Amino acid sequence: MALLSWKRWTGKGALQTSTFEDLAMPLLPRLYNFAHWLAGNRQDAEDLVQETLLKAFRAFASFEPGTNFKAWIFRILRNTWLTSRTGLAAVRTTALEDELTEYGDAGRYPEAIIDRETPELNILRLADSAAVETAMQKLPPPLLEIILLCDVEELKYREIALALEIPLGTVMSRIARARAFLRKELQDGAILSREARA
Repeated sequence: MALLSWKRWTGKGALQTSTFEDLAMPLLPRLYNFAHWLAGNRQDAEDLVQETLLKAFRAFASFEPGTNFKAWIFRILRNTWLTSRTGLAAVRTTALEDELTEYGDAGRYPEAIIDRETPELNILRLADSAAVETAMQKLPPPLLEIILLCDVEELKYREIALALEIPLGTVMSRIARARAFLRKELQDGAILSREARA
């Protein structure tokens, strides 16, 4: 079933037709990941992605061919979140136990590695993940969304600037501040952990 299509030039003079589905479907996991961080739970993240896709689909006719679709749809997701009932002020905590039961240990590691996993390595990995997640939850919302888009979703600085509708210099500044904040939080946490063991 073909959805709304638009035509764009591929650069060689050939005309190419793309559909909303062709552009949006590869981005679903990334949209969900970003939404999950913002919403803090699976159900709200799924609702947020669904609402984002619905809004993007309705507005697809106004999307300018040749512009950055990824930045455009991430901006829609962010704006949808900001205008939602919870917004960025919502608490974004998820119990680690819930995530483990949700995804299951079987799907987390490739089959070849399972035999080499030890309980000690698993505990260290979980402790590191928990420390990073705790540090990220302390980030102010503008810095959190920047670090998520840059380091988790791997958007380019220009795409982030388009998605958040801020200048490129602000993107770079916020990324530097967010990374410095996380580095300090993780170092402080490691020092406290060592002191507690002593």
